Amino acid sequence: MIEITDRITNEKARENAIRRFREKGIILPLFKQQKDPGLIPGKIKEKLKDIGLWEMHPLNLFRISWKNEPKNSGGLFGRVNYFEIPRKISGVKARIIMLAGKWFPTGAHKVGAAYGCLAPRIITGEFDPTYHKAVWPSTGNYCRGGAFDCKLMGSSAVAILPEEMSRERFDWLRKEIGCEVIATPGCESNVKEIYDACWEIRRNRPDCVILNQFDEFGNAIWHYHITGDALEEAFNLERSAASRLAAYVSATGSAGTIAAGDYLRTIAPEVKVVASEALQCPTLLQNGYGGHRIEGIGDKHVPWVHNVRNTDVVTAIDDEDCMRLFRLFNEEEGIKYLLSEGLKQEEADTLSLLGISGIANMISAIKTAKYFEFTGDDIILSLATDSAELYRSRLDELREKRGAYTEKQAIKDFEKALGGIATDNLKELSYIDKKAIHNLKYFTWVEQQQKDVEDLDRLWYDRDLWPGIFASIERWDELIEEFNEHTGVLKGM
Repeated sequence: MIEITDRITNEKARENAIRRFREKGIILPLFKQQKDPGLIPGKIKEKLKDIGLWEMHPLNLFRISWKNEPKNSGGLFGRVNYFEIPRKISGVKARIIMLAGKWFPTGAHKVGAAYGCLAPRIITGEFDPTYHKAVWPSTGNYCRGGAFDCKLMGSSAVAILPEEMSRERFDWLRKEIGCEVIATPGCESNVKEIYDACWEIRRNRPDCVILNQFDEFGNAIWHYHITGDALEEAFNLERSAASRLAAYVSATGSAGTIAAGDYLRTIAPEVKVVASEALQCPTLLQNGYGGHRIEGIGDKHVPWVHNVRNTDVVTAIDDEDCMRLFRLFNEEEGIKYLLSEGLKQEEADTLSLLGISGIANMISAIKTAKYFEFTGDDIILSLATDSAELYRSRLDELREKRGAYTEKQAIKDFEKALGGIATDNLKELSYIDKKAIHNLKYFTWVEQQQKDVEDLDRLWYDRDLWPGIFASIERWDELIEEFNEHTGVLKGM
């Protein structure tokens, strides 16, 4: 059965969690406070003025928001963090507005998705922080976010990620968090190997609770409400009387972030929801497979939590274009060339807000604008889940492999990876196309992961199911308020 826990299931585990949180001075933020930090009590904001953005302090749970002040230390809250892709870069008339994930703790928005999975388990007694370890299967940022949340919640974490992910991820998990790290074979697209490691844990470690972002509805619920609201705010800040919310672009990955498209559909029914993936592993586009270098968008399967009915377009992006643009946007000679082509310095400064998957989202947005022939009145929303800051080792590797970056190379990359963006490897989905993608879930989730085929059918045919899933957040906030009342930490501040 597809059920979202909205009641207390284990009183003893919940009492243990309340005691642990009381001892460590931990307060759980409400989801509505992550959506609107204006609701956070003033006494918490005062204390945050002395706390760094990445500091292992329980009050940084309140910084799990798109609306942090863009400061490394002592910042509070303001408008949503976003930026616009300059037309000198995009080459299209439509405006491309992207949320900036850099200003989350850990430097990536996955810390929010992880909170959406762990917090409901704690407040209902499904997770006992005095006994359980939270297992975070991931291709990078999700396990970092989960490990960070665990640290702040007085819990233990186990991170699982492919061994070929960037060095920064492993170094931070081991040195800063000190959590157990399991490196599985392969690269970004080797998700099954992560699942295999989870089965090994299920069989042998009863103290572990697996929080698999690919089938945890808390992931999609968090993005529906918090990311969806942030996107709407960015649109409203930039819109004119003639503006139209034309499209929303998101890498599929765990299918959490793309759930914000379900929310945007409620305010703009005609919006095109675009799923972006790697051309080297075109799972949705061609039922394909392979390895790729766009970190953070694991694939070779369709996530259980992906509401495929709400996806209109699939694009596949060449990872070589992403790596070329990553250098163009972050090497000194690349920036110098862009400035010589008329890019303003303040526009160039925003390009480092794009991590590798953010660049892929940008390319997908440009493809979408060209395919639908969007005009200057059309706004495409997307997001940079993290920034270039998390991939400096990739720049070092590229320099070692390809040599120093030159103006000549910048010209080539600008012409090929930006000027060459076309509408190839893009598919507008029919009803049958969508159902075919949904049916791919069978092979991963029913055959391999022991889901019920009846639930698979419900995800497609039950029109009331998804709205009910997304509505769970209201009950969770009620349970968080009760939990915080019992710990007494907020009251005693």
